[in-house]
Amino acid sequence: MLKAFLHGFVLAIGLIIAIGPQNMFVLTQGATHSRFAKAIPAIITSSISDTILILIAVLGVSLLVLNKLWVMVTVTTIGTVFLIYIGWVNWKSSQAHNHIIHTGESTNWPVRRQVVFALSFSLLNPGAIMDTIGVIGTSSLTYSGREKLSFTLATIAVSWIWFALLALTGRIMRKNIAMYDVLNKASAIVMWISAIYMAQRLLTIIMAK
Repeated sequence: MLKAFLHGFVLAIGLIIAIGPQNMFVLTQGATHSRFAKAIPAIITSSISDTILILIAVLGVSLLVLNKLWVMVTVTTIGTVFLIYIGWVNWKSSQAHNHIIHTGESTNWPVRRQVVFALSFSLLNPGAIMDTIGVIGTSSLTYSGREKLSFTLATIAVSWIWFALLALTGRIMRKNIAMYDVLNKASAIVMWISAIYMAQRLLTIIMAK
């Protein structure tokens, strides 16, 4: 069981540390809010979303859904538009943050908005979903029974720990205006690059069919 747990833990770390839209979103939420507790909805939603995707990957259900062309095209199209939009929001947020730092106004995102955005980053990214299926789902086939459960719990634990650490890191960066500005600009660029990648993926899917 220990071997399966360590395997799942290390594997999940390797997947999750890549700089992507979801990670940048949680990081910027930690930096945006006046109190760390205000970013908890983004942390919990992202963690639960990852948990669901991991469970689906381990159970093999997602392969049945994502094999349908219309599902892939719809999810990828919506995801591309969403990433372009959130990139624009992050690019513009630096000016707003500078104003807020000087006026003392709140930068808190409403809970509902955090939840919707966090869900979108998780569920509208076919690339991330396929990575979860291809790596975690496939690796889980090596185990059964308690070992498979141990492997699955380890991958889930990594998500919860990682998103909390990301938000805390953002919180530390909040008071440094220059660093916050760089963070938002970098986040916007990551979103737009991801949108381009997803658009290319969409064209590939359509042309392949």
